Amino acid sequence: MPTYIHERKQWPRYRYDATTLLPSLERVNLARGRLFGILEAIGLDEKQEHDVAALTEELVKSSAIEGERLNPESVRSSVARRLGVDRGGLASTDHYVDGLVEMTLDAAHQYDLPLTEERIFRWHAALFPTGRNAYGPVKVGQWRTDEDGPMVVASQNRGREVVHFVAPHSDRVAHEMSQFLTWVEDKNEESLILKAGVAHLWFETIHPLDDGNGRIGRNIMDLLLARADQRLHRPYSMASQILAHRKEYYDILEATQKGNLDYTAWLDWYLEILNLTLDAATETVSQAIGRAQFWQAIKDVSLNDRQRKAVSRMLMGWEGRMTNRKYSRLCDCSAATATRDLNDLVDKSVLRLDGAGGRSTGYELVKPGPL
Repeated sequence: MPTYIHERKQWPRYRYDATTLLPSLERVNLARGRLFGILEAIGLDEKQEHDVAALTEELVKSSAIEGERLNPESVRSSVARRLGVDRGGLASTDHYVDGLVEMTLDAAHQYDLPLTEERIFRWHAALFPTGRNAYGPVKVGQWRTDEDGPMVVASQNRGREVVHFVAPHSDRVAHEMSQFLTWVEDKNEESLILKAGVAHLWFETIHPLDDGNGRIGRNIMDLLLARADQRLHRPYSMASQILAHRKEYYDILEATQKGNLDYTAWLDWYLEILNLTLDAATETVSQAIGRAQFWQAIKDVSLNDRQRKAVSRMLMGWEGRMTNRKYSRLCDCSAATATRDLNDLVDKSVLRLDGAGGRSTGYELVKPGPL
Protein backbone atom coordinates (compact mmCIF):
# COMPACT_ATOMS: atom_id res chain seq x y z
CA MET A 1 0.00 0.00 0.00
CA PRO A 2 1.59 3.33 -1.05
CA THR A 3 2.41 5.76 1.75
CA TYR A 4 3.26 8.78 -0.42
CA ILE A 5 1.88 10.11 -3.69
CA HIS A 6 5.19 9.56 -5.52
CA GLU A 7 4.72 5.82 -4.87
CA ARG A 8 1.36 5.66 -6.64
CA LYS A 9 1.13 4.27 -10.17
CA GLN A 10 -0.64 7.43 -11.36
CA TRP A 11 2.16 9.74 -10.17
CA PRO A 12 2.79 12.46 -11.24
CA ARG A 13 -0.71 12.80 -12.75
CA TYR A 14 -2.71 14.98 -10.36
CA ARG A 15 -6.28 16.22 -10.25
CA TYR A 16 -8.31 18.89 -8.50
CA ASP A 17 -11.93 20.06 -8.36
CA ALA A 18 -11.98 23.28 -10.39
CA THR A 19 -15.53 24.09 -9.28
CA THR A 20 -14.48 24.06 -5.63
CA LEU A 21 -11.48 26.29 -6.32
CA LEU A 22 -13.24 28.78 -8.61
CA PRO A 23 -14.54 31.19 -5.93
CA SER A 24 -11.10 31.46 -4.31
CA LEU A 25 -9.41 31.86 -7.68
CA GLU A 26 -11.84 34.63 -8.63
CA ARG A 27 -11.08 36.43 -5.35
CA VAL A 28 -7.36 36.18 -6.12
CA ASN A 29 -7.81 37.64 -9.59
CA LEU A 30 -9.96 40.48 -8.24
CA ALA A 31 -7.37 41.21 -5.55
CA ARG A 32 -4.57 41.19 -8.13
CA GLY A 33 -6.50 43.63 -10.30
CA ARG A 34 -7.13 45.91 -7.32
CA LEU A 35 -3.46 45.82 -6.31
CA PHE A 36 -2.17 46.48 -9.82
CA GLY A 37 -4.64 49.34 -10.22
CA ILE A 38 -3.39 51.02 -7.04
CA LEU A 39 0.22 50.52 -8.16
CA GLU A 40 -0.50 52.63 -11.22
CA ALA A 41 -1.24 55.56 -8.91
CA ILE A 42 2.28 55.75 -7.45
CA GLY A 43 5.44 57.07 -9.04
CA LEU A 44 8.60 55.25 -10.03
CA ASP A 45 10.42 56.08 -6.81
CA GLU A 46 7.62 54.66 -4.69
CA LYS A 47 7.43 51.58 -6.92
CA GLN A 48 11.13 51.01 -6.38
CA GLU A 49 10.77 51.46 -2.63
CA HIS A 50 7.91 48.97 -2.68
CA ASP A 51 10.07 46.53 -4.65
CA VAL A 52 12.83 46.83 -2.05
CA ALA A 53 10.37 46.26 0.81
CA ALA A 54 8.58 43.32 -0.86
CA LEU A 55 11.78 41.54 -1.87
CA THR A 56 13.34 42.09 1.54
CA GLU A 57 10.28 40.63 3.21
CA GLU A 58 10.30 37.65 0.84
CA LEU A 59 13.91 36.79 1.63
CA VAL A 60 13.74 37.35 5.38
CA LYS A 61 10.46 35.47 5.85
CA SER A 62 11.30 32.63 3.45
CA SER A 63 14.49 31.98 5.39
CA ALA A 64 12.55 32.20 8.66
CA ILE A 65 10.22 29.43 7.45
CA GLU A 66 13.31 27.21 7.37
CA GLY A 67 14.38 28.39 10.84
CA GLU A 68 17.11 30.75 9.60
CA ARG A 69 17.31 34.37 10.77
CA LEU A 70 18.64 37.01 8.39
CA ASN A 71 19.50 40.60 9.25
CA PRO A 72 16.72 42.64 7.57
CA GLU A 73 18.95 45.71 7.12
CA SER A 74 21.64 43.65 5.41
CA VAL A 75 19.04 42.09 3.11
CA ARG A 76 17.43 45.45 2.39
CA SER A 77 20.81 46.94 1.52
CA SER A 78 21.64 44.10 -0.87
CA VAL A 79 18.25 44.39 -2.57
CA ALA A 80 18.56 48.18 -2.88
CA ARG A 81 22.03 47.90 -4.40
CA ARG A 82 20.91 45.25 -6.88
CA LEU A 83 17.91 47.35 -7.95
CA GLY A 84 19.98 50.53 -8.19
CA VAL A 85 17.91 52.33 -5.54
CA ASP A 86 19.84 55.11 -3.81
CA ARG A 87 19.57 54.57 -0.07
CA GLY A 88 21.93 56.61 2.09
CA GLY A 89 23.88 54.76 4.76
CA LEU A 90 23.42 51.28 3.30
CA ALA A 91 24.32 48.49 5.69
CA SER A 92 27.03 46.04 4.76
CA THR A 93 26.07 42.76 3.10
CA ASP A 94 27.76 39.41 2.57
CA HIS A 95 28.08 36.94 -0.27
CA TYR A 96 25.37 34.70 1.17
CA VAL A 97 22.77 37.48 1.32
CA ASP A 98 23.81 38.75 -2.11
CA GLY A 99 23.34 35.23 -3.48
CA LEU A 100 19.84 34.99 -2.03
CA VAL A 101 18.95 38.34 -3.57
CA GLU A 102 20.34 37.30 -6.96
CA MET A 103 18.29 34.07 -6.89
CA THR A 104 15.07 35.86 -5.96
CA LEU A 105 15.51 38.63 -8.51
CA ASP A 106 16.28 36.09 -11.21
CA ALA A 107 12.87 34.50 -10.65
CA ALA A 108 11.04 37.82 -10.29
CA HIS A 109 12.58 39.71 -13.21
CA GLN A 110 13.65 36.95 -15.62
CA TYR A 111 10.37 35.07 -15.43
CA ASP A 112 10.15 34.57 -19.19
CA LEU A 113 13.36 32.55 -19.27
CA PRO A 114 12.86 28.76 -19.14
CA LEU A 115 13.23 26.96 -15.85
CA THR A 116 16.07 24.52 -16.45
CA GLU A 117 18.26 22.17 -14.48
CA GLU A 118 21.19 24.55 -14.87
CA ARG A 119 19.11 27.47 -13.56
CA ILE A 120 18.05 25.55 -10.47
CA PHE A 121 21.67 24.57 -9.85
CA ARG A 122 22.69 28.24 -10.05
CA TRP A 123 20.04 29.11 -7.47
CA HIS A 124 21.29 26.26 -5.29
CA ALA A 125 24.89 27.52 -5.51
CA ALA A 126 23.66 30.97 -4.51
CA LEU A 127 22.02 29.48 -1.41
CA PHE A 128 25.21 27.68 -0.36
CA PRO A 129 28.17 29.75 -1.61
CA THR A 130 30.59 27.91 0.69
CA GLY A 131 29.17 24.45 -0.08
CA ARG A 132 28.10 24.02 3.54
CA ASN A 133 25.09 24.48 5.80
CA ALA A 134 24.97 24.62 9.59
CA TYR A 135 25.45 20.85 9.81
CA GLY A 136 28.21 20.21 7.30
CA PRO A 137 28.93 19.90 3.56
CA VAL A 138 26.13 20.30 1.00
CA LYS A 139 26.25 18.82 -2.51
CA VAL A 140 25.84 22.02 -4.48
CA GLY A 141 24.79 22.30 -8.11
CA GLN A 142 23.67 18.69 -8.48
CA TRP A 143 20.78 16.45 -7.59
CA ARG A 144 21.00 14.65 -4.25
CA THR A 145 22.63 11.21 -4.14
CA ASP A 146 21.31 9.81 -0.83
CA GLU A 147 24.80 8.56 0.06
CA ASP A 148 23.95 9.03 3.74
CA GLY A 149 20.50 7.43 3.48
CA PRO A 150 17.08 8.42 2.13
CA MET A 151 15.94 12.04 2.07
CA VAL A 152 13.61 12.37 5.05
CA VAL A 153 11.60 15.35 6.31
CA ALA A 154 11.34 14.92 10.07
CA SER A 155 10.93 16.84 13.30
CA GLN A 156 11.51 16.25 16.99
CA ASN A 157 8.60 15.76 19.39
CA ARG A 158 9.58 15.31 23.05
CA GLY A 159 12.93 13.94 22.02
CA ARG A 160 11.44 11.49 19.52
CA GLU A 161 11.93 11.81 15.77
CA VAL A 162 8.70 12.11 13.82
CA VAL A 163 8.98 11.32 10.09
CA HIS A 164 6.64 13.47 8.00
CA PHE A 165 7.79 12.52 4.53
CA VAL A 166 10.27 10.29 2.70
CA ALA A 167 11.26 11.57 -0.75
CA PRO A 168 11.70 9.39 -3.87
CA HIS A 169 14.98 7.48 -4.07
CA SER A 170 17.80 9.51 -5.58
CA ASP A 171 17.97 7.11 -8.57
CA ARG A 172 14.62 8.57 -9.66
CA VAL A 173 15.42 12.26 -9.21
CA ALA A 174 16.94 13.05 -12.63
CA HIS A 175 13.96 11.50 -14.44
CA GLU A 176 11.45 13.06 -12.04
CA MET A 177 12.96 16.50 -12.52
CA SER A 178 13.04 16.10 -16.30
CA GLN A 179 9.29 15.43 -16.23
CA PHE A 180 8.71 18.34 -13.89
CA LEU A 181 10.72 20.86 -15.92
CA THR A 182 8.96 19.80 -19.12
CA TRP A 183 5.59 20.30 -17.40
CA VAL A 184 6.61 23.75 -16.13
CA GLU A 185 7.35 24.97 -19.67
CA ASP A 186 4.40 23.25 -21.37
CA LYS A 187 0.96 24.85 -21.73
CA ASN A 188 -1.02 22.49 -19.53
CA GLU A 189 -2.92 24.74 -17.10
CA GLU A 190 -5.29 27.54 -18.03
CA SER A 191 -4.44 29.34 -14.81
CA LEU A 192 -0.80 30.16 -14.08
CA ILE A 193 -1.93 31.00 -10.55
CA LEU A 194 -3.00 27.38 -9.99
CA LYS A 195 0.06 26.11 -11.85
CA ALA A 196 2.31 27.95 -9.40
CA GLY A 197 0.64 26.16 -6.50
CA VAL A 198 0.92 22.76 -8.17
CA ALA A 199 4.58 23.41 -9.06
CA HIS A 200 5.53 24.12 -5.47
CA LEU A 201 3.91 20.92 -4.20
CA TRP A 202 5.41 18.85 -7.03
CA PHE A 203 8.93 20.15 -6.45
CA GLU A 204 8.67 19.63 -2.69
CA THR A 205 7.52 16.05 -3.29
CA ILE A 206 10.54 15.25 -5.46
CA HIS A 207 12.78 17.08 -2.95
CA PRO A 208 15.64 16.85 -5.46
CA LEU A 209 18.39 18.76 -3.64
CA ASP A 210 20.63 18.00 -0.70
CA ASP A 211 19.28 21.08 1.13
CA GLY A 212 17.38 24.28 0.32
CA ASN A 213 14.37 22.56 -1.28
CA GLY A 214 11.85 24.75 0.53
CA ARG A 215 13.36 28.07 -0.53
CA ILE A 216 13.97 26.99 -4.11
CA GLY A 217 10.49 25.45 -4.29
CA ARG A 218 8.98 28.77 -3.22
CA ASN A 219 11.23 30.57 -5.72
CA ILE A 220 9.77 28.39 -8.49
CA MET A 221 6.29 29.28 -7.27
CA ASP A 222 7.23 32.97 -7.37
CA LEU A 223 8.60 32.61 -10.90
CA LEU A 224 5.29 31.20 -12.14
CA LEU A 225 3.34 33.89 -10.29
CA ALA A 226 5.57 36.48 -11.98
CA ARG A 227 4.70 34.89 -15.33
CA ALA A 228 1.04 35.28 -14.44
CA ASP A 229 1.49 38.93 -13.44
CA GLN A 230 3.77 39.97 -16.35
CA ARG A 231 5.08 42.97 -14.41
CA LEU A 232 8.55 44.49 -14.05
CA HIS A 233 7.84 45.39 -10.43
CA ARG A 234 7.39 42.74 -7.77
CA PRO A 235 4.25 43.77 -5.88
CA TYR A 236 3.81 41.07 -3.21
CA SER A 237 5.50 38.37 -1.15
CA MET A 238 3.82 35.14 -0.06
CA ALA A 239 6.56 34.15 2.38
CA SER A 240 5.28 36.41 5.17
CA GLN A 241 1.83 34.81 5.15
CA ILE A 242 3.27 31.31 4.82
CA LEU A 243 5.45 32.02 7.86
CA ALA A 244 2.43 33.31 9.80
CA HIS A 245 0.64 30.03 8.95
CA ARG A 246 3.72 27.84 9.09
CA LYS A 247 2.15 24.89 10.93
CA GLU A 248 -0.80 24.83 8.51
CA TYR A 249 1.67 24.98 5.62
CA TYR A 250 3.58 21.92 6.75
CA ASP A 251 0.40 20.08 7.77
CA ILE A 252 -1.31 20.53 4.39
CA LEU A 253 1.88 19.60 2.53
CA GLU A 254 2.20 16.41 4.55
CA ALA A 255 -1.47 15.51 4.18
CA THR A 256 -1.37 16.02 0.40
CA GLN A 257 1.89 14.10 0.00
CA LYS A 258 0.24 11.20 1.84
CA GLY A 259 -2.98 11.51 -0.15
CA ASN A 260 -4.35 10.21 -3.43
CA LEU A 261 -3.08 12.85 -5.91
CA ASP A 262 -6.15 15.05 -5.40
CA TYR A 263 -4.63 18.51 -4.90
CA THR A 264 -7.90 20.36 -4.22
CA ALA A 265 -7.32 20.89 -0.50
CA TRP A 266 -3.73 22.02 -1.02
CA LEU A 267 -4.69 24.47 -3.77
CA ASP A 268 -7.60 25.82 -1.73
CA TRP A 269 -5.21 26.56 1.16
CA TYR A 270 -2.63 28.06 -1.20
CA LEU A 271 -5.25 30.38 -2.76
CA GLU A 272 -6.37 31.51 0.69
CA ILE A 273 -2.78 32.40 1.60
CA LEU A 274 -2.37 34.19 -1.72
CA ASN A 275 -5.52 36.20 -1.00
CA LEU A 276 -4.15 37.22 2.41
CA THR A 277 -0.87 38.15 0.73
CA LEU A 278 -2.56 40.34 -1.86
CA ASP A 279 -4.68 42.09 0.79
CA ALA A 280 -1.54 42.86 2.80
CA ALA A 281 0.25 44.13 -0.32
CA THR A 282 -2.70 46.38 -1.19
CA GLU A 283 -2.55 47.91 2.29
CA THR A 284 1.21 48.44 1.90
CA VAL A 285 0.80 50.17 -1.46
CA SER A 286 -1.99 52.33 -0.04
CA GLN A 287 0.45 53.41 2.66
CA ALA A 288 2.98 54.19 -0.08
CA ILE A 289 0.43 56.49 -1.71
CA GLY A 290 -0.01 58.17 1.67
CA ARG A 291 3.73 58.76 1.87
CA ALA A 292 3.77 60.25 -1.62
CA GLN A 293 0.92 62.58 -0.66
CA PHE A 294 2.80 63.61 2.47
CA TRP A 295 5.91 64.59 0.49
CA GLN A 296 3.76 66.43 -2.02
CA ALA A 297 2.10 68.40 0.79
CA ILE A 298 5.46 69.56 2.20
CA LYS A 299 7.27 69.96 -1.13
CA ASP A 300 7.87 73.68 -0.46
CA VAL A 301 9.25 73.10 3.06
CA SER A 302 13.04 73.34 3.25
CA LEU A 303 14.56 70.29 4.98
CA ASN A 304 18.18 69.27 5.38
CA ASP A 305 19.39 65.76 4.55
CA ARG A 306 19.18 64.61 8.17
CA GLN A 307 15.61 65.79 8.50
CA ARG A 308 14.59 64.15 5.24
CA LYS A 309 16.13 60.87 6.36
CA ALA A 310 14.35 60.97 9.73
CA VAL A 311 10.99 61.90 8.24
CA SER A 312 11.35 59.18 5.61
CA ARG A 313 12.03 56.55 8.28
CA MET A 314 9.03 57.71 10.31
CA LEU A 315 6.82 57.48 7.22
CA MET A 316 8.04 53.92 6.61
CA GLY A 317 6.80 52.87 10.04
CA TRP A 318 9.21 53.90 12.77
CA GLU A 319 8.90 51.66 15.83
CA GLY A 320 7.88 53.66 18.88
CA ARG A 321 8.30 57.41 19.35
CA MET A 322 10.86 59.60 17.64
CA THR A 323 13.09 61.12 20.32
CA ASN A 324 16.20 63.25 20.42
CA ARG A 325 18.31 60.19 21.17
CA LYS A 326 16.85 58.14 18.30
CA TYR A 327 17.26 61.04 15.89
CA SER A 328 20.88 61.50 16.93
CA ARG A 329 21.63 57.80 16.43
CA LEU A 330 19.76 57.56 13.12
CA CYS A 331 21.38 60.66 11.61
CA ASP A 332 24.78 60.22 13.25
CA CYS A 333 24.74 63.71 14.76
CA SER A 334 25.18 65.30 18.17
CA ALA A 335 22.34 65.68 20.66
CA ALA A 336 22.43 69.47 20.18
CA THR A 337 22.08 69.11 16.40
CA ALA A 338 19.23 66.63 16.88
CA THR A 339 17.42 69.11 19.15
CA ARG A 340 17.80 71.95 16.62
CA ASP A 341 16.59 69.76 13.73
CA LEU A 342 13.59 68.44 15.65
CA ASN A 343 12.55 71.88 16.90
CA ASP A 344 12.85 73.19 13.34
CA LEU A 345 10.57 70.39 12.10
CA VAL A 346 8.03 71.33 14.78
CA ASP A 347 8.21 75.01 13.80
CA LYS A 348 7.57 74.00 10.17
CA SER A 349 4.57 71.85 11.21
CA VAL A 350 6.19 68.68 9.87
CA LEU A 351 6.36 67.18 13.38
CA ARG A 352 4.53 67.91 16.61
CA LEU A 353 5.20 67.07 20.22
CA ASP A 354 3.37 63.95 21.33
CA GLY A 355 2.54 65.34 24.77
CA ALA A 356 5.44 64.14 26.88
CA GLY A 357 8.13 66.54 28.09
CA GLY A 358 11.66 66.66 29.45
CA ARG A 359 13.79 63.63 28.71
CA SER A 360 10.64 61.85 27.53
CA THR A 361 9.96 64.39 24.78
CA GLY A 362 8.68 62.57 21.73
CA TYR A 363 7.62 63.63 18.24
CA GLU A 364 5.07 62.44 15.72
CA LEU A 365 4.33 63.33 12.11
CA VAL A 366 1.72 65.92 11.29
CA LYS A 367 -0.31 64.15 8.64
CA PRO A 368 -1.54 66.55 5.96
CA GLY A 369 -5.18 66.79 5.01
CA PRO A 370 -6.49 65.86 1.52
CA LEU A 371 -4.48 67.44 -1.27
